[in-house]
Amino acid sequence: MAQVFVTRRLAGTALDRLAAAGHAVTVHPGDLPPTAGELAAGVATADGLLCLLTERIDAAVIDAAPRLRAIANYAVGSDNIDVAAAATRGIAVGVTPGVLTDATADLTLALLLSAARRLPDAQRSVTDGAWTTWEPRAWLGLELRGARLAVVGFGRIGQAVAERATAFGMEVEPVRRGDDLHAALARADAVTLHCPLTPDTHHLIDAAALGAMKPTAILVNTARGGIVDQVALAAALRAGGIAAAALDVTDPEPSPPDDPLLTAPNLIVLPHIGSATVAARERMADMAVDNLLAALAGEPMPHPARPAH
Repeated sequence: MAQVFVTRRLAGTALDRLAAAGHAVTVHPGDLPPTAGELAAGVATADGLLCLLTERIDAAVIDAAPRLRAIANYAVGSDNIDVAAAATRGIAVGVTPGVLTDATADLTLALLLSAARRLPDAQRSVTDGAWTTWEPRAWLGLELRGARLAVVGFGRIGQAVAERATAFGMEVEPVRRGDDLHAALARADAVTLHCPLTPDTHHLIDAAALGAMKPTAILVNTARGGIVDQVALAAALRAGGIAAAALDVTDPEPSPPDDPLLTAPNLIVLPHIGSATVAARERMADMAVDNLLAALAGEPMPHPARPAH
């Protein structure tokens, strides 16, 4: 029997399979992530760890878990885990790839449409009482048909976004590693980010990248907050360097209420809900449990994390 520590309650019944396999499962109580002390205490006797992207599983956490053999991350990526430190100990690390592709792609289009058609501004005009008549010149936005969309990162989610954008009549330009990013940004009417967060992509969208974009362009980020330099983004929005931005991710998460970014104009920020459908979250839990069950049985994880670039 293995001891498994789970850092938050999950949707669905996947955790029941761990108990059915004879493992003892401890779930951190409450709706907030465990503190550093609570996390260290939880992993102290754990053979397996099921964690969320809200937990930083660094070398110190791994050192606090002498029995740890498996880490299952409830996320498509593993940037919250020191994969190298885990590998040094021979600890398997798994993720949940592909499972949230459709949910995140749907949200990406929702954010793009909301920013393109200025839906938050229009909705506020109704609730604030500013809507007095049908306006021929108010709330004018971008029509998607014929607009050019740069998809930065063309993996599963990027391809799913491209499929949806094509259905709206957009011209899609994939931007892969090694492509001329700034040239693609300069051609785009909208830019959407779907690359992983690595040392190479940290602040990939910086002041220079934003400066390459059209002043009428829209930036959408449903990948990781650290891909965008938020100080530069706030400056670009205030100066009219780009038309709008729509973010499902920030750095840090959650954003502090006094973050200057949040007062920038033409900005939509959501609380990281890209995978927030019942189906996606239950499938994520199933995949994370599959990873744990395999590793604790001495077998390869079906969905291992990729090494950091």
